[in-house]
Amino acid sequence: MLIDSHCHLDYYTPMELPEVLARAHAAGVGELVTIGTTMAQSEKIVPLTEAWPDLWCTVGVHPHHAAEAPIPTPDALRAMTEHPRVIGIGESGLDYFYDKAPRDVQAENFRAHIRAAQVSGVPLAIHARDADDDIASILREETDRGGAFAFLLHCFSSGRGLAEAALELGGYLSFSGILTFPKSNEVRDIARDIPLDRLLVETDSPYLAPVPFRGKRNEPGHVRFTAKVLGEIHGMTPTEIAALTTANFRRLFPKTACG
Repeated sequence: MLIDSHCHLDYYTPMELPEVLARAHAAGVGELVTIGTTMAQSEKIVPLTEAWPDLWCTVGVHPHHAAEAPIPTPDALRAMTEHPRVIGIGESGLDYFYDKAPRDVQAENFRAHIRAAQVSGVPLAIHARDADDDIASILREETDRGGAFAFLLHCFSSGRGLAEAALELGGYLSFSGILTFPKSNEVRDIARDIPLDRLLVETDSPYLAPVPFRGKRNEPGHVRFTAKVLGEIHGMTPTEIAALTTANFRRLFPKTACG
C-alpha cells in the first residue's frame, strides 16, 4: 500500500472527488492526507475526512496566505488537532519565490505553526521555496527555544544544506513528481543520500504531475510513479518502497496507527 502524504483534495469538485479517490485506490493508494492552507479552508476539509474513511488532514496557513487574515495562535491550531482525523499542522513555511506575503509576516506565521506542533505533539508539514537558509535558521531557533518537534519538508526541491539541517533536527523529507523530471538530477542525488527511515512520497496534487503525466492535472493515484523512481534510486522494488514509505508515514504521523 502507498500513502499520498500531501495532496489538496478540495481542489477537485464534489462530482470529481469520488472518481479521483476510486482511481487512487485502484492504483494501490490506501490512504491520503489533504492539506490545510488557510484557517477557513482547514475548517472545511475536516468534515471531508469524516466522509471518506481513508482520508486524513492537516490544518494551517500556507505562506502565500499568511497576510490575508490574523495569524492563528498556536493554541488555536492545537485545538483543531484534537479531532481524530487531524494528524498534522500546516502546511506552513516560507516562500520567497512568489513572495505573496511580506517575509516578516511569513516568518511570524511559520513560527506560530512550529509552536503549535510543539504543544500539540503532531508533526508540521513545511513548505520551503527559495528560502533554505531562513527555513533552517528558524527551525534551529525554535527547536532551541521550545524543544524538538516532528516535521516534514514536503515536496522537497531545495538544496542539500536544508536537507542536512532537517535531518540533523530529526525531520523527514517527502518527494513529489519533481523527482521524476528529467532535469531533477540534484533532487535525485539528494534523495539517494537520505536515510531510508526518513523518506515519504506525495503528489501535491493537483500540481506537479510526475512523468508520464507531466503538464497534466495531477491526482493521488499518480504517487506510484514517484514511488517507483524513489525505489529505483535506492535499489528497491515498488513493493519494498511502498512498505518502507508507509512505515515511515506511520512513525511520523502516529495518530494514523490508531485508525
